[in-house]
Amino acid sequence: MFKFLLHKLATLLPTLLGITIVAFGLIRLVPGDPIEVMMGERRLDPEAHAELVRRMGLDQPLHVQYLDYVGKLLHGDLGQSLVSRAPVSAEFAALFPATVELALTALLLALSLGLLLGMAASLRRGSLLDQGVMGVATVGYSMPVFWWGLILIMYFSVGLGWTPVSGRISIEYDVARVSGFMLVDAWLSGEAGAFKSACLHLLLPALVLGTSTMAVVARMTRSSMLEVLREDYIRTAQAKGLKPARIVLVHALRNALIPVLTVVGMQTGSLLAGAVLTETIFSWPGIGKWLIDSIGRRDYPVVQAGILISACTFIAVNLLVDVLYGVVNPRIRSKS
Repeated sequence: MFKFLLHKLATLLPTLLGITIVAFGLIRLVPGDPIEVMMGERRLDPEAHAELVRRMGLDQPLHVQYLDYVGKLLHGDLGQSLVSRAPVSAEFAALFPATVELALTALLLALSLGLLLGMAASLRRGSLLDQGVMGVATVGYSMPVFWWGLILIMYFSVGLGWTPVSGRISIEYDVARVSGFMLVDAWLSGEAGAFKSACLHLLLPALVLGTSTMAVVARMTRSSMLEVLREDYIRTAQAKGLKPARIVLVHALRNALIPVLTVVGMQTGSLLAGAVLTETIFSWPGIGKWLIDSIGRRDYPVVQAGILISACTFIAVNLLVDVLYGVVNPRIRSKS
């Protein structure tokens, strides 16, 4: 298992190098002067403008700026925001728990509903249930995040008044930020109604973010389960008189989970990308909205850090999926 992990980690080094190049270069392709954006309506004389450019290191050649950026990364320094002048790592640490809470909730909804619907469709192949589940999955995968989010807001928030439109908790609750996860902090606060308010604020963003992943998981679960249910060992288990629930949950589902794990790993990138739109629509104070605002302000260090950390998170999840492959199926790690 150690050799398997070492091989996977070695293949990540070129990927990480490429990510730093992309993170450094993409924001500099966006037209506009970060100094002018930062100053807003105020106008600087050429000398003051040049002094700010020099102080921020933006007058250096791009390769010098890149080497300085990589050198700071090797020392754990993500830089300093051009706008707020605060360390990027401090801003990220304050906002990242909100994105993690949203993404994990969306993933939990997607996995629970997707696995359930996929299993039900595979056990009733060709039935009305099967066709209905696959139809809903196709529609769910095809819907744009921004359109789906606005539809849910118009119906549940504006029309019915069941859920809030934006934020993480109602302003009437003064919840101390202990862990950064609003559900946990609201529960620990002991305030009546605080936890319910946090759940209601989280419900629609998580549903919007997890819909596409739920559709993919449902389709993959159905396809994988249908393939596994035709295997000889399933017929052997049936011939032994094992209960159908045991056959499905113990023998079939475990082997069907390997391709589903692949989908979950790949969809993590979709969750992170979709979080940008979802957080913007629902004014969710996470790194997605933080990145959008920073792109508009041409805040180079913030955008670089956001892209880099999002990509590293995606890589870490995929590495975890590879490790789970080796746990579920030892033959995979023996081939690596």
